[in-house]
Amino acid sequence: MPEPRSVVFSADDFGLTESVNEAVEIAHRDGCLTQASLMVAGDAAADAVARARRLPGLKTGLHLVLVEGASVSGHERLSHITQADGRFGSDQARLGVRYFFSAAARRELETEIRAQFEAYRATGLDLHHADCHKHMHLHPTVAALMIRVGREFGLRRIRVPAEPPAVLAACGTPARMGDLMLYRWSSLLRWQARRAGLATSDHVFGIRWSGQMTRARIGRLLANLPPGSSEIYFHPATRQDRELARLMPDYRHREELDALLSVSR
Repeated sequence: MPEPRSVVFSADDFGLTESVNEAVEIAHRDGCLTQASLMVAGDAAADAVARARRLPGLKTGLHLVLVEGASVSGHERLSHITQADGRFGSDQARLGVRYFFSAAARRELETEIRAQFEAYRATGLDLHHADCHKHMHLHPTVAALMIRVGREFGLRRIRVPAEPPAVLAACGTPARMGDLMLYRWSSLLRWQARRAGLATSDHVFGIRWSGQMTRARIGRLLANLPPGSSEIYFHPATRQDRELARLMPDYRHREELDALLSVSR
């Protein structure tokens, strides 16, 4: 018998801006979106939580921000890993080195991860899953802390960003060396998750086409969906407001919302 295929559609950056929150609500109500990852320190986090409470069918989780975003703990408690304004920088490589080699940085990292899980618990929303902004949990130190602390808060599922290069090729996008290396590297995170008894999807799509998940690409993905469980994640918004234009100037947020509305559940 052929192995069954399943797919869930998710949204990142819930709570970043109201335009993102509006898109998440619309895509869940009128489209195929079933889950969203919440930025608890996002400028529009309170608005996102209010919308999630009105949408009992929307599964929500924590979108841990440990790079390029606001912290919960503040600069005074995170002097080794945040900038003077209490925000994480955008240099993932530099932060990754610091997280790995500096004991002080690791202590602050654990403090911030715990603070974000606590902030999520304070919303009263069920913790369906957790993942990291910019997939920072592919870093083994970040993953170990996220899993250990998360389990104290009832964490049951995490995202493993494993995008099969063969499927990309079948969709007309030949794999690059970086795609192959990332796919192989993700096996370490999957091992960490399984060792902790956490659930994961077999495949995740949205990495190579991040911010560019159009109707045409979703159609090609669904036609070439591999056996097993898949997650396709998006960055939808009803409009590109100032913050989205600053952080993601090349993302096609509205087209991603249209793609979510084009697929029936």
